[in-house]
Amino acid sequence: MTFDSLGLSRALLRAVADQGYTVPTPIQAEAIPVVLTGGDLLAGAQTGTGKTAGFVLPMLQRLSSNPAAPGRGGRIPLRALILTPTRELAAQVEASVKAYGKHLRLTSCALFGGVGFGPQIAQLRRGVDILVATPGRLLDHHREGRIDFSAVEIFVLDEADRMLDMGFIVDIKRVMASLPKRRQNLLFSATFSDEIKSLADKLLDTPRMIQVTPRNSTVAGVAQRVHPVNRGDKAALLAFLIGHHRWRQVLVFTRTKHGADKLVRSLEKDGIRAVALHGNKSQNARTKALADFKKSAVEVLVATDIAARGIDIDQLPYVVNYDLPNVPEDYVHRIGRTARAGATGEAISLVCVDELGFLRDIERVIKRSIESEVVAGFEPDPDAVAQPVFAQRGRKQAGSGSWTAHREQAGARRQRVPTGTAKHASSRGHVHPAGAARDRDRASPAAQRRDASTGSRSRRQSFGR
Repeated sequence: MTFDSLGLSRALLRAVADQGYTVPTPIQAEAIPVVLTGGDLLAGAQTGTGKTAGFVLPMLQRLSSNPAAPGRGGRIPLRALILTPTRELAAQVEASVKAYGKHLRLTSCALFGGVGFGPQIAQLRRGVDILVATPGRLLDHHREGRIDFSAVEIFVLDEADRMLDMGFIVDIKRVMASLPKRRQNLLFSATFSDEIKSLADKLLDTPRMIQVTPRNSTVAGVAQRVHPVNRGDKAALLAFLIGHHRWRQVLVFTRTKHGADKLVRSLEKDGIRAVALHGNKSQNARTKALADFKKSAVEVLVATDIAARGIDIDQLPYVVNYDLPNVPEDYVHRIGRTARAGATGEAISLVCVDELGFLRDIERVIKRSIESEVVAGFEPDPDAVAQPVFAQRGRKQAGSGSWTAHREQAGARRQRVPTGTAKHASSRGHVHPAGAARDRDRASPAAQRRDASTGSRSRRQSFGR
């Protein structure tokens, strides 16, 4: 099958060809014809399968084939609304709208927090056909009367699972209540949880359901591996892996913002160029960090889960879980940053004894055991006892136990990586081929204190506004 067979216009086919695509991905092949018919859709696909084009292309076709009359004062009426959970994802989706719609006479705009209102207000006054927004900033503008939803024909919830994780359900319901009752609704999600299906029941009208991969499955092209390590040796092991294997583009996930900043400082002491991406960074700093990573000005991007949503980098070879997520579905999202669009990649998890419970939960969700390899020189203490990962009441704890008990229970295959190195030879004293460390930003004490707060409200304020 090719894009030519999906019923898209010549203008859209030209734009697709300009992007270098000829064959649609499975989610695109199934979703595009459904959206073109005007019906509602509930679609699930792994991150990196091309689901953005799955709704952007047919949306552009439907809007361009039925031009709308100008509104009051010649203002362009808003006809399509796309909600995303994070600023980075909003910018990415709107960039796709522009790229695929470059041969059409449609306008678009992205609304998100962290930047001034002025340019956004000016754009809204002129009007746009397609609006891509995070919920908080969208509602800010709507409360001030700057957005008129009355002409919206298509409503899209992208990364709906993350929307719910971040506590946006109330904002989503407020937006839905303001939209016309007659409209096309599209819900796209990387995972299908029971909460997603409940939201779909309220939002969608007799939808077509598409799920091109099993629920919570991982991308086939990702080679997954666990390196057991003592909790205090993770930074040294990561520096060794990057230097020894000469990794050049590595996305690393940490559990907290403070942890991301701390790891960046440690890597830079080893001569590894790294930058952090999280909610305490300004929007300009986050944009620059992502741009530097994409053009390989830095080798390592250290990010938190929420900030990393929307990162779309072709041929990203390595994803590292410096800290395992306590939500198993987040593991699926994380490793989906590599092996995108049919490519291959590696997902490496540095796991200490404190995280064995998280590892068991992840393996249970993805329905497979992850290969375990001990790196010579970084052998974990087999009798180390797990400590609680979270101190706050109500936070999920990792399971107790030891590596010895874990191996006995799981029967995991343990391998040794023949490196011939002594412990920590790769870290302090090892100079990375890239050269000396650059100047580093230091997280303020206030930022470190804020890092302890992970509630929905604080996350909405950091990312959705």
